[in-house]
Amino acid sequence: MDKIQVDILGLSTSPSSGGAYALILNETGGNRRLPIIIGTFEAQAIALELENIKPPRPMTHDLLRNVIQSFDTFVKYIFINELKDGTFFAQIVYDHEGNEIVQDARPSDAIALAIRFSAPIFVAPEVLNEAGIITEEMEKETAAAYKEAKAPVTSQGKETTEDKIKNLEKRLKNAIKDEDYEKAAQIRDELNKLKG
Repeated sequence: MDKIQVDILGLSTSPSSGGAYALILNETGGNRRLPIIIGTFEAQAIALELENIKPPRPMTHDLLRNVIQSFDTFVKYIFINELKDGTFFAQIVYDHEGNEIVQDARPSDAIALAIRFSAPIFVAPEVLNEAGIITEEMEKETAAAYKEAKAPVTSQGKETTEDKIKNLEKRLKNAIKDEDYEKAAQIRDELNKLKG
């Protein structure tokens, strides 16, 4: 199965997300970002490890790492393999004495473990195609391509499909600039519907 490697770009909070965080993954060598909404506890577990802050007692993901290591096992990589009804699904792939073991997990927990093992993070191409947000450089190329394609004009005085796409792309760009990734994901979904 094809896999696209991503890196953790950062964590972002949004006033409209009700205290949740957006974990932003960045396509390695590419121009797409993948925002995943995660809870406060998982965001804290990821942030502490990214900042190399060691709490006085092991947190849940530190404990899991210790248990995994005690069985001569390590996290080989994680794979965000599915997006269904707005929910991301992931797998943790372990190596135990040369044997691969696969376990289903929430992406936030899988990523919290991956960073503790310095394991790579992969995303299925179809997930990145569906939920990825194109960064500014790619957006300029997309806008240029749509200028060349003629969208059908609707009845008098109404916005054409091309105008709607341009407006949504502008809103998407602003949402990304403001780091409001939840709003950006919603706009991206509208764009995908319009583009068919």
